[in-house]
Amino acid sequence: MNPERKQLLDSAFGNYVNISDGAYSYLEAHFHEKKYAAREIIVESGGQAKYFYLVISGVQAIYIINQKGEKVVLGFSFSGNISGIYDSFLSRKPSSLFLEAITPSKMIGINRRDYIELFGRFPEFYEWRTHFIEQILFGRISREVELMTLPAKERFDAFVKRCPQELLDIPQKYLASYLNMKPETFSRLRALRD
Repeated sequence: MNPERKQLLDSAFGNYVNISDGAYSYLEAHFHEKKYAAREIIVESGGQAKYFYLVISGVQAIYIINQKGEKVVLGFSFSGNISGIYDSFLSRKPSSLFLEAITPSKMIGINRRDYIELFGRFPEFYEWRTHFIEQILFGRISREVELMTLPAKERFDAFVKRCPQELLDIPQKYLASYLNMKPETFSRLRALRD
């Protein structure tokens, strides 16, 4: 198995699942490499998410378009993370969200049929799925608390403290939207840190 892929699979699943040789073989056979150019839309609102991804490199943003026609960024994925629009992927319903490659992105993706089959063949992956859904829920709650209770500077500082450098290098309009602040405010706060 490709060492880069093995490391990515271990970081995504290995903390919760003892991955057997058979499971590695299955994952290797069913996760296929996908490449996206910067600014390429991976999933469009109204379309269906066809893959569950693990990110090898690059940054992606999940967002909606508000009534003013502005992007409202809900989250990011980046190297070593999971990416995709999970609810559309599982339900096979149209997504209300966009998934865009902000920078050139290389990922490996598994389609829904093979993802569902993974749990049938290797039931130990249900443990991983429970933890994955908990992480989404806890992360969402934590983010909402930050957005509702912290002033802009504290939201900015908390974000910078927990995010990798590659995320800080993307266009600031995405980061400002994610932090629910005007780009000018974000720019001013960034300048204070430099």
